[in-house]
Amino acid sequence: MKLKELAEHLGLSQTTVSRALNGYPEVKESTRLMVQETAARLGYRPNASARRLATGRAGAIGFVLRGSEEFGPHTTEFLAGLSGRLAEEEVDILLTNVDSHQEELAAYRRAAASKKVDAFILHSPKLRDERAELLHDLNIPFILHGRTEIGRPHAWLDIDNQGAVERATSHLIDLGHRRIALINGVRGRTFAEHREAGFRAALAGRGLPVDPALMANAIFTDEVAFRLAQTMLELKPRPTAFLAGSMMTALGIFRAIRQAGLELGKDVSIIAHDDVFPYLNADNMFPAMSTTRSSIRAAGVRIAELILQLLDGKPAGAIHELWPVDLVLRQSSGPPR
Repeated sequence: MKLKELAEHLGLSQTTVSRALNGYPEVKESTRLMVQETAARLGYRPNASARRLATGRAGAIGFVLRGSEEFGPHTTEFLAGLSGRLAEEEVDILLTNVDSHQEELAAYRRAAASKKVDAFILHSPKLRDERAELLHDLNIPFILHGRTEIGRPHAWLDIDNQGAVERATSHLIDLGHRRIALINGVRGRTFAEHREAGFRAALAGRGLPVDPALMANAIFTDEVAFRLAQTMLELKPRPTAFLAGSMMTALGIFRAIRQAGLELGKDVSIIAHDDVFPYLNADNMFPAMSTTRSSIRAAGVRIAELILQLLDGKPAGAIHELWPVDLVLRQSSGPPR
């Protein structure tokens, strides 16, 4: 089907149909939805090259990775969801890898000058993220996977990290645990700071002290978590429960527990955050892992949809989504012996 045929079917001009399909703000929302639904039903697909010429868009979204450690399972899952949804709209991802913060800021400036991307996705933001401030100054649309405080309206999608960890910590306290360790993400990242706030709030709510020796911040790898958990399990008294920032972290803690001759779920409990990896299923572990659960792939899909809305004219300040996090209790968490 050609654009002319679609327009005739709808009883609209080709210009109106083209503008509706390409997200021009002057087209009424009801008209845009009608055109898009009819196009989908009749199998109309606009020519990507023609659409880019008509809209002046590059047809690509930018995503910058900071260092080799970000080429991990979390990024892979997120990009799988993101790229799959954008591909449906014939939108590409321009992926850039940098080794330093200054190189990253330079990459955004180059993109602004070259006009190779229509918008950026910012991941793992800091509490006050310089990248978001820069993109505001450069007048480039962007959305955060996470949150930041920059005092200017911006689009974001996040999960309730603080509420999830507060709930998990409270559950462990209800089971009788008093020595609870938190192996968290990198300090300064918003999600890690929110998780620590939830941890502290749960302890304070029950009148329990915070022991700095039972708190650590690191990248999410098995080996790093193993070393940190080893050190904590040598303390007197040792922790009877761990909160793990990821399933990769939980694997390292589990290994340290076994090496210490302790039994998971009996001597030491774990509740891990699960981003729902297809190759690391909490249900299939032995014993099955208790988790706070939220799919990072689903977040990638939704962020793709939100950034398309942003490019179609929806105000950045109107795009805010905070997802609840499920607490799924399995065999790895129980009362301390």
